[in-house]
Amino acid sequence: MGETLAGGFLYEHLADELGQAIDRGALRAGDRLPSVRRLAEERSVSVSTVLEAYLQLENAGLIEVRPKSGHYVRRRAAATPDPRVPRPCQKPSRVTVSDAYTKILTAMRDPELVPLGCATVDASYLPSAQINRIITQVTREMVTLGSRYEAAPGLLTLRRQVARRAVESGMSLHENDLCTTIGATEGLSLALHAVAKPGDVIAVESPAYFGVLQTIEGLNLRALEVPSHSRTGLDVGAFEETIKQQRVAALVVTPTVSNPQGAIMPDDERERLVRICKRADIPIIEDDVYGELVFDGTRPRPLRAFDDEIVVHVSSVSKTLAPGYRVGWIAGGRWHDQIVRKKYSHTLACPALLGMAVAEFLASGGYDRHLRRLRTALAGNVERYREGILTEFPDGTRVSSPRGGFVLWVELPPGIDALALHEAALRRGIVVAPGPLFSARQRFGNFIRISAGTPWSERISASIRTLGRLVAKE
Repeated sequence: MGETLAGGFLYEHLADELGQAIDRGALRAGDRLPSVRRLAEERSVSVSTVLEAYLQLENAGLIEVRPKSGHYVRRRAAATPDPRVPRPCQKPSRVTVSDAYTKILTAMRDPELVPLGCATVDASYLPSAQINRIITQVTREMVTLGSRYEAAPGLLTLRRQVARRAVESGMSLHENDLCTTIGATEGLSLALHAVAKPGDVIAVESPAYFGVLQTIEGLNLRALEVPSHSRTGLDVGAFEETIKQQRVAALVVTPTVSNPQGAIMPDDERERLVRICKRADIPIIEDDVYGELVFDGTRPRPLRAFDDEIVVHVSSVSKTLAPGYRVGWIAGGRWHDQIVRKKYSHTLACPALLGMAVAEFLASGGYDRHLRRLRTALAGNVERYREGILTEFPDGTRVSSPRGGFVLWVELPPGIDALALHEAALRRGIVVAPGPLFSARQRFGNFIRISAGTPWSERISASIRTLGRLVAKE
């Protein structure tokens, strides 16, 4: 167990201090850090504390180890132009992504393949041992566990913890405003069921997460793509113009760390978007699964913080804690009662044991400590993957610069076929997510999404080099 200080482990405080020195330029690229023993003596801490701090900075991509030389501040990847924003598309369309989606998900589950296409974090980053201990404890204490349904609106202890955290992020949310779900995917489905009917038009970001598109397809709805910028997210002005020309039943949007771009919508644009939708009486379905993964820990206010009636808020722990648990929730606003009724007919209840374990972990404070470490690790991964892509891919490649999450949106040089690249990479044991999956109209033919959720390694480095060679051949 590491040395502790109020608010966390001592090595975390030391890593934060050194990281801030690097960010403000007091320590510059190429500077050598003090030796482990020297810094331990200067700070009156143990050698293991300094080693842990240096390891955290190395995982964050801020420093590097040079054999027989020491620790040095790493050079950052050069700034490059952002991936381009698509032209607006004024016509809604049917969605046909299911076949490709299923095929790629099947490939993503193969442990023999390099998982550059799957938007999940590696198991090594997750506190599985802690959660498993909680499950064991709960199982022993709850002798009647599993003897009844935990029917909608779901487990009270979980809803209470989610509501507590929501208030901290700026939302006015009570436990009775929530319904638990089997992951955020069920939440999105319940929300769309509540606000739309078959044939209705749903506005989505372009590019959009293909899981949203698949849900729209499954409910026999139509999608209308609205341009989105890789840094600031949905183009609110384009959306406002779109709804003047086309009636839409709802908007599905991820304002905080969108997938696949990693965009974060500015606060003033969030408020403007909510105001526009309220005036036009258009429900907003807010997908907030990445909200906790902003690298600097500064969580923007969710859209629901601006209005608790028109915004349906959906989230889960699938991207941060336990993807296999399928623990999610939905705050349905004025559609809450409809959503609860639909939940009854949809899946009736959620597994109690997993929800109880997550609730206990949230209550213990362990979640916040885990998130601090996870954000640091993912920020380092994103920097390293981005640097690798810019080094190995041919000229003309553009890569997003996300401030959170763990996916990169990559625009390949003109003429590159992302679907053909996906097939060629798969034959070499590598999975990437091709751009057409992120569009109802199969746009983004020369884009791919790459996940940086796996620790950097020689295997990952070699896979990036292989992808770069494949792109150059296309």
